[in-house]
Amino acid sequence: MATDHIDALRAVFAYRASTPAASARTPRWTTRLAAIALCSAMLPAYAQTNGVGQRPYLGWSTFSQQTIVDGFLTQDNMIAQSDALARSGLTAHGYRYLNLDSGWTGPYDGYGRVTSGLRDINALVAHVHRNGQKLGVYWVPGVQLPAVEANYPIFGTPYRIRDILAEPHRAGNAFGDRNTTSPYHYKIDFSKPGAQEYVDSVVAQIASYGVDFIKLDGVTPGSYNNDLGIDNRADVEAWSKAIAKTGKPIWLTVSWGLQQDYLSTWQDFSNARRIQGDVECEGRCATITNWAMVAQRFYDLVAWQNDAGPTAGWNDLDSLVVLNGVNSGLNPEERKTAISFWALANSPMYLGGDMTKLDETGRRLLSNDEVIAVNQSGRPAKQAVGGKGQVWVSDQGNGVYYVGLFNLNAFASPMRVRWSELGFKSASRVRDLWSASELGGHREGFDAVVPAHGVRLLKVVGRERSAPAPRQFYEAETAVLGGTARIGDCVACSGGRKVGYLGLGAANTVTFDQVRVPRAGIYLMQVDSLTLGPRALSFSVNGGPSTSMNLGGSSFALPSSTAVPVRLRAGLNRIEFDNATSYASDLDRIAIGGDGGSTPANSITYEAENALVGGVRSKNAAFCEACSGLAKAGNLSGQDDVLFDQVVMPESRTYRMEIDFLTKEPRSFLLSVNGGADRRLDLSGSSWDLPYSAVIEVPLKAGTNTIRLRGANGGFAPDLDGIVIDTGRAGY
Repeated sequence: MATDHIDALRAVFAYRASTPAASARTPRWTTRLAAIALCSAMLPAYAQTNGVGQRPYLGWSTFSQQTIVDGFLTQDNMIAQSDALARSGLTAHGYRYLNLDSGWTGPYDGYGRVTSGLRDINALVAHVHRNGQKLGVYWVPGVQLPAVEANYPIFGTPYRIRDILAEPHRAGNAFGDRNTTSPYHYKIDFSKPGAQEYVDSVVAQIASYGVDFIKLDGVTPGSYNNDLGIDNRADVEAWSKAIAKTGKPIWLTVSWGLQQDYLSTWQDFSNARRIQGDVECEGRCATITNWAMVAQRFYDLVAWQNDAGPTAGWNDLDSLVVLNGVNSGLNPEERKTAISFWALANSPMYLGGDMTKLDETGRRLLSNDEVIAVNQSGRPAKQAVGGKGQVWVSDQGNGVYYVGLFNLNAFASPMRVRWSELGFKSASRVRDLWSASELGGHREGFDAVVPAHGVRLLKVVGRERSAPAPRQFYEAETAVLGGTARIGDCVACSGGRKVGYLGLGAANTVTFDQVRVPRAGIYLMQVDSLTLGPRALSFSVNGGPSTSMNLGGSSFALPSSTAVPVRLRAGLNRIEFDNATSYASDLDRIAIGGDGGSTPANSITYEAENALVGGVRSKNAAFCEACSGLAKAGNLSGQDDVLFDQVVMPESRTYRMEIDFLTKEPRSFLLSVNGGADRRLDLSGSSWDLPYSAVIEVPLKAGTNTIRLRGANGGFAPDLDGIVIDTGRAGY
């Protein structure tokens, strides 16, 4: 069955949580039809057959620096960047692509084809090639207004530009509005003669410059625009076919935030696809990126983790902004973490920033050949444990594994990975890839204190495969539903059903009240959810504190799984899901696995949006995409006390506490614990959209505590995402 038929079926099955009509039943025969379609032969992978996509590429892109320096993309600057990349030694380690983003083009030629706006692109390509590098360029689907107005002839055909436009005229990509009859980019109708030939001529022109890479941007369904009236799947196929016709090994990436329902198109006709939006702040913070932007990738990748490889193309996590500590927005540990995650994901690793400002830390981190080998392994990692202490593992075969322990907390945290939860019983060898040190054998697992926002990246030789831990599954549609929570059809979900409409109300709940385990202990709870973009769920166990789960995904029709540790008592347990103050994902099911001996969570988060503000629960809650729980408490005056009145601790001692806040100017909190004296916290940041963190120590007692924050001297306080308590020492 043709790929477009598979995509059409996926589109039929798609369920949108925000659309009431989506609850209409889908006939059961469609499940069998979908299975037949998905097992049918795939169309040729035109871009992959060029031989350039068998491993993710390494290189550099102009875009990150363009977000902070106007007019950066000039021929002289590109020569300087190419020379700096070669001089750094990174080209010798595989960083060979030098990609020009938007801004390299000039006027159209007499056939409506793109030309270069640089001084001499042929000379630039020659210079880049002499440095042992490859040159990439950027374009978007559709035809720009100047070419439409001129109605140029299409090279080698009797047709003209207006002959191939979709009727009625509408936007040709995600940057336009489909309801505008005169968009700047016009959509191409590929059923019309001359349409493929036009794309062939554009790609042939680009290829004639000696270009080695094309990024096709603003592609839908995706790019935060899932309107099928635009739908660029046919464009992607046309560009892929055009590349194949050139006979040249040109890499094709499609961008950005592609919708997963149409995965087969992205896999068949491109080498890589962007799975989420830009990693750059683009004016929302004072640096190119920051930790909050990078941390979102840990949640975005889960939905795509099974869909990449040498024949399926690569999941693109966007620019790797790690060149220096001046304007990257990341400290050295965060830079190491980003590189490790991109490497484990087998994401293309293209650097963002100014290559001429590469510092020694950046050069050392990026030239670690053992870490580069992880990226080039062709076996993308999968998440074993989610939450704030994440474990990702890549099974290399023959008993060899790459394992990443990631601490997303702002304080150093103890972490433990059990080998049995990764698929083997013991390890005869553990090697730390960043310190290049041999750590010997480890029988049952590996323990480490991982730095704040840090990583331990290991190469492990495992012994004896272990059987998967037993799991018990609980379907959301059979749980107790509250408020607006409702059941909808979902062909790809377990049981063919799911539950949606969980967010924006404390009463909108899914409660699993028959969760039974044989003994008390820590179990891994697998949560199968569905979302198109960042969303969040909160859960509480047996009436205990609520824990938020940030989730990412690219489809409301295809579930993805993440697992977090939960403490359960012997016998029956009650687990309730909701999101009182922001947008929730849909829920397919949960599964409880393990023997009760899993590693406990090393922190607990208390959300400011769920706290008492001026005595009212959730009074100042506001949406915040990069925040924990997708919400914050904002607009806090000096009169607005934020009271966390349910902070439950296992023992009396001093705890480390992370405060996640947002501000674009210096502001202060007064903090008190259990009615004690105020403590002033002077904080600063550069964003109202992206949280920053400060860590302090606080004395807490066993049982329930109250923590109060308010603006100092009656002035406005920072916005508050939440507080995170370090529970690792106590094995909470």
